[in-house]
Amino acid sequence: MRVIGRLTSLKRWYRGGLSAMSLFTAPLGRVYRGPLRSLASPERLDKGLTLILPGIEAESFFNHSVAYGLADGGVPTAIVVHDWTTTWMPMFLYHLRAWKRNLRAAQTVADRILAYQRDFPGRPVNLVGHSAGGAMALLALRQLPPENAVDAVLLLGAAVSPGFDLTVPLARVKHKIWNITSKFDWIYLGLGTLFLGTVDGRHAVSAGARGFHRPPGLTPEQSKLYDERLVETPFSRSMLRSFNLGGHFGYTNRVFVEEWLAPLLLSPPPSMSS
Repeated sequence: MRVIGRLTSLKRWYRGGLSAMSLFTAPLGRVYRGPLRSLASPERLDKGLTLILPGIEAESFFNHSVAYGLADGGVPTAIVVHDWTTTWMPMFLYHLRAWKRNLRAAQTVADRILAYQRDFPGRPVNLVGHSAGGAMALLALRQLPPENAVDAVLLLGAAVSPGFDLTVPLARVKHKIWNITSKFDWIYLGLGTLFLGTVDGRHAVSAGARGFHRPPGLTPEQSKLYDERLVETPFSRSMLRSFNLGGHFGYTNRVFVEEWLAPLLLSPPPSMSS
């Protein structure tokens, strides 16, 4: 048993360390997809769909780490990286602030959800968005019809303003929207979005750093959505043990995803009645 435990520990450190190296190898994810395709097999598609929406860097090893971490954690659905960007990393500012294009890209995400739900009725659908991908997840939810809700949404350091109106996105989720935040993510979601702007065009510290606040004038029903379907999950010291150091890419570490995020998709709480 000690040998097995040591091997498990070594594998964990290998995965966490290798995932942390994505800071230097991230762009290679567009050309080397490795076993990622196996996560979208017909067997997995029949069990549900989890779409991972990258940040403004486009498809990379960051989002691949999220996919592998979800699989490590036992998420049985198809796990697919949906690159909503132009795929060209040097255009990252365009990906961040091209509002009209981003609305069209969000519609493409919504259309993909609708097509899956048409072909595989009753299966779960989840969205996982990192950085600007978190904003895209919210925009896609706003474009879904009321009868086509997804099951759960994970926002990982979302580059969207704290005042973004969540009433429609929350109504398009059966279980929860988890907003995973870090006040230490001050370079990208603090100074970065303060000066360059958020996806929704606000010059502010992002909701991925400070959380969301409720817009004024909510009805009691809308306030109830915020109470019951939005879960703010700030960075804590216990996350350090899972290789999340509180920065902008700690959310994507494979071990953190396995140990903290996959359980959220495996055991969503009972949905409230609409």
